Amino acid sequence: MLTIFNKELMNPPKELHSPASLSSSNKPKSPEEIIKDFLASNHSNAFSIGFGSSACIAYAPLENRYSNYQRLFCGVDEIYCIFLGGLNNLNSLLRQYGLSKGSNEAIFIIEAYRTLRDRGPYPADQVLKDLEGSYGFVVYDSKAGSVFAALGSDERVKLHWGVAADGSVVVSDSLKLIKQSCAKSFAPFPAGCMFHSEQGLMSFEHPRSKMKAMPRIDSEGVMCGADFKADVQSRIGGMPRVGSEANWALRGSHT
Repeated sequence: MLTIFNKELMNPPKELHSPASLSSSNKPKSPEEIIKDFLASNHSNAFSIGFGSSACIAYAPLENRYSNYQRLFCGVDEIYCIFLGGLNNLNSLLRQYGLSKGSNEAIFIIEAYRTLRDRGPYPADQVLKDLEGSYGFVVYDSKAGSVFAALGSDERVKLHWGVAADGSVVVSDSLKLIKQSCAKSFAPFPAGCMFHSEQGLMSFEHPRSKMKAMPRIDSEGVMCGADFKADVQSRIGGMPRVGSEANWALRGSHT
């Protein structure tokens, strides 16, 4: 899977950028080149959806259809979701949200996102804590112009993110693709964390803790994009009670 969002939609921590990308022989690629590479490497069954200069989603189903690991794609009412992994408590979540029994994890994530967006104030961190299993997902709300991404805490599912040549943010489950696309400006997406366009990166396990950037050196001794983890000794203080829909992710800190 592959998603690319311009920096106005998904503005990552500045530490994801590595100055070494400027001097590296492997230069960051443009979004167009990255999408072309993805489709070429999955030529038999891949597709992509573009949203002008704002975003692009590219997807290819898993070749092993009998694997317990899932890669799902769904779009509902201009909200798009790519889901990786699986939820052990999906059936109970479907009942809780009033969804039909045959709904999959991607459909559930879209409904959970819509609930947070439209019918809050449900704390986003608590919704994610209720998910049991190994998972990662990226949601793009094309009407609202927002991105919501998260990765479960057990680290069985992997996501990576990096910065393209024009500053766009690239997210993929393929480390090889991220390395080839983003030069040295890439890192693992942090487990137990979520990203929202308005709130930025935060830990849903420790929602009141600040995120700390950890320098990361590759096998060549060159600094890459940083790892991020919650600094449990710190606290986010004085966060405002925001009522707008665009800032629903902030509400989790007041429960």
